[in-house]
Formats: sequence, C-alpha cells, structure tokens
Amino acid sequence: MPVYNAPLLRIDSQETRRYAGLMKAKDFDETKIADACQEARLLATPRGIWQVYDYDCQRQEIKADPPCIIEGTKIGAHLAGCDKVILLAATVGEAIEETVTAQFAAGEYAASVLLDAAATTAVEQLADAMEKAIKPKAAAKGYGMRWRFSPGYGDWPIEQQPELIRLSQAADIGISLSSSMMLVPRKSITAIIGLYKEDKSTPAASTVKHAKGCAACHKVDCPARKIPPEEHI
Repeated sequence: MPVYNAPLLRIDSQETRRYAGLMKAKDFDETKIADACQEARLLATPRGIWQVYDYDCQRQEIKADPPCIIEGTKIGAHLAGCDKVILLAATVGEAIEETVTAQFAAGEYAASVLLDAAATTAVEQLADAMEKAIKPKAAAKGYGMRWRFSPGYGDWPIEQQPELIRLSQAADIGISLSSSMMLVPRKSITAIIGLYKEDKSTPAASTVKHAKGCAACHKVDCPARKIPPEEHI
C-alpha cells in the first residue's frame, strides 16, 4: 500500500491564474496570486496513496476482490492494451477549504477565489508528483504509463467514484464521499492510470498519442481551459 507524503515546495502561479479564470485578464495584481499560492502551500497537508491491480482490457475489468467493471467507452479506449492499472487518490486536506469558506463568508471574495484556485493547483501538482514517483517503478518492470483519468471525465460516470475510493484505499488518507458523490475533502483527486507492457521490438504501442487534459475535453468555453499555442492572440 504505497503512501505519498512529500511536501509542496511551491504552487504554480500560472496554473492558479488559469483555475481562477484569469488567463485573459490583463494587469491583474500578480502579488495577490503569489500570496494565495503561498497561503495554500502553508495550509496544505498533502497525502497520496495508490494500489496496483491486474486489468482485463477486453472486459474493462479491474481484477480486485470483488472485481470492478469500468463503465464508459472513452475510458475503455484510453486503457486499451493495458494489463495493469493503478488506482490513485490524493488530497491536500480540509484546512484550505475551510479557509476559502471563511474568506468568502467575510466578503473577501477575490481572496477566496484565488485561494480556491491555488488549492486546485496544489492537488493537481500532488497527483503529478505521484505519477513522477510511480513512473520509474513501472518502467523498472517494463511498463509504460497512460495519463491519469478520473470519474466524471468523458463518459466515465461519477457514480463509479465509490469503487475508486475502495480500490485506491483512499479512506486511509482521509478521503470520503458525500451523498452527491463529491470527494471530501473537496480538494482531492481519484484517478486510474493504465500500465501497458513496453515492447521495444514493436514501439507502436508506446507511441500512440492519447489526447490529454484540456485537449481531450469538448468544453472549449471553460474559463480554466489550457490554451494551446495556436489559440493565443
């Protein structure tokens, strides 16, 4: 049961700006973003956990006890060719969320929005760091990794979130679910990562390009969307 507890040394201000919907805002006070990032870093209690399971990509079945059938064609396509999967969970804790709520209640709306965005950036960075920690371990066993995919993304129903909580053992790091299938603490992530056997004699399997993140999302009007170079004005 691998657990990840490395500290966040910094929080990316540009990603915080993006999550706050400020990518097109000009002359915004950058010190406010930097302050929010620093506050989030001090409030965060980063924790992560992951488990590895055998996977039948034809049946979209995680071979756990009991097994789990993954629903959705996009997630099925994303995991095509994988014979193992990693179930991952990460959180930056409740203190950030409580402070965001308190700031909003006090009428500090800009500060609460920026801190909320910094917290989102923090948990994404935590999950990224976990992937980086896992990658050499997978490579040592001859496996390549697909990027992480979460319930609610594409056509993977959010109703399968309880299975990710169970399979990742997210409860061991304090993550639970609300009655509406929202993660608690709110700044938490659950995800699946596909592992495929890298065959050096047939490199095509490892060079197939899978659209990632914003590039794979149809919601092009999202204010937090990452803008590819050709979309920049």
